[in-house]
Amino acid sequence: MISRFADNSDNAIDARICTPETFETLMLELGDEVRDWCNLHFFSGKLGQALICPLGHKKPIALLGCGSNDDRKSGRFFLAAAAKKLPAGCYKIIGDIPLANPKLEVLGWLMSQYEFKKYKRNSESGIAELVKPINLDTDWIEAVLAGEFLARDLINTPANDLGPSELERSTKELAQEFNAKIEVVSGDKLLKNNFPLIHAVGAASENTPRLIDLKIGSNGPKLTLVGKGVCFDTGGLNIKPGNSMGLMKKDMGGAANVLGLARAIMGLGLDLQLRVLIPAVENSIAGAAFRPGDILNSRKGLTVEINNTDAEGRLVLADALSYASEDNPDLIISMATLTGAARVALGADLAPFYAGLDSHASAISKASVEAMDPVWRMPFWDPYDKLIEPKIADLDNAPAGGFAGSITAALFLRRFVEKPEKYIHFDIYSWQQNAGVLGPKGGITQGPRAILLALDELLSI
Repeated sequence: MISRFADNSDNAIDARICTPETFETLMLELGDEVRDWCNLHFFSGKLGQALICPLGHKKPIALLGCGSNDDRKSGRFFLAAAAKKLPAGCYKIIGDIPLANPKLEVLGWLMSQYEFKKYKRNSESGIAELVKPINLDTDWIEAVLAGEFLARDLINTPANDLGPSELERSTKELAQEFNAKIEVVSGDKLLKNNFPLIHAVGAASENTPRLIDLKIGSNGPKLTLVGKGVCFDTGGLNIKPGNSMGLMKKDMGGAANVLGLARAIMGLGLDLQLRVLIPAVENSIAGAAFRPGDILNSRKGLTVEINNTDAEGRLVLADALSYASEDNPDLIISMATLTGAARVALGADLAPFYAGLDSHASAISKASVEAMDPVWRMPFWDPYDKLIEPKIADLDNAPAGGFAGSITAALFLRRFVEKPEKYIHFDIYSWQQNAGVLGPKGGITQGPRAILLALDELLSI
């Protein structure tokens, strides 16, 4: 694995972390010259402050303000907020990191420096590199960061360069890196192998639909990750308006998130049997497109009435979840950019998740706080099951009325899992609307860090 930390260098600028509570102590240590410079630039250790202090003929130092104890009662990645203000260069943290979770704070610094410049000509990097700190679990940091950046790169890549075949290639590259096994079922073989919903959703596209299946490990509990891989979503015959279609390159965000999580798990060498299933399709418009009013069969044998072709994600996930259940895993986790209703309920920054067991929900909720990866439990509300049951088929993919859209989508998916108590679903957005502490506008993960920190409790490993 390529290190995301900078090499230790004599040219690295020493960085000192400061809060309003530690400011005076630090100034006594650094001297009047630094104090005068801080006063001149109104630096006092407030949240998000960064200051380069020249020291005459000596090498300058950087001061990073991380806010007061009260400031840090809300928000996240306080070190990253300051690191974003630094000029490009190489930095080395000196002394302690006086924050609650130094490991996550250093991860935040590195995540904040993400750049996606694949399509920019003559673009220079302008990041604040960080020398590997001592006394921290940097292997964990680098494994998580590699997964995060893999997911972001995939989400940010436009659909003309990332269709189902390219998503397959990226998964194969990941499998090759860790000597994992991979199998792919594509095209009409999906019908032969009983994946009718995946085939139906992708049938109208010239880019062949497929189910990607990665496996690694022969010991420990079985964890299966299922990610929605709709590489572009026109909405199908229920075509999306232009302002809703512009971001649909990110409709494979679920696949990107599970691949990023898998990358972290494999990088850490966790003792478990990991499987990743990605139904990779494009929801396009052509003569072979599935139609509103169609009734489709599924791998599980349940029939599905199509009331809206733009509710395609749950269809491809349904076959993948049925297939996942056949292996009797200890836990299935699905991730998908599934519903607009989730955004209406919780906004872009807070992803809802659904868990069959209270113990699973508690573990994830607790881990999400520690991981600074905000998610919020929503209910598998059984009384709403009747909303997804039409009169002429077993299930309805888009119930009329539009109420509780995220919940009804989760209930739909639950029908395809053999052991619902061993199932967790994340309805993510996976996009940062504006540049922020964790980097530029664009793709981002939601949930993988929380899941990773909760795995010990979820799987008893």
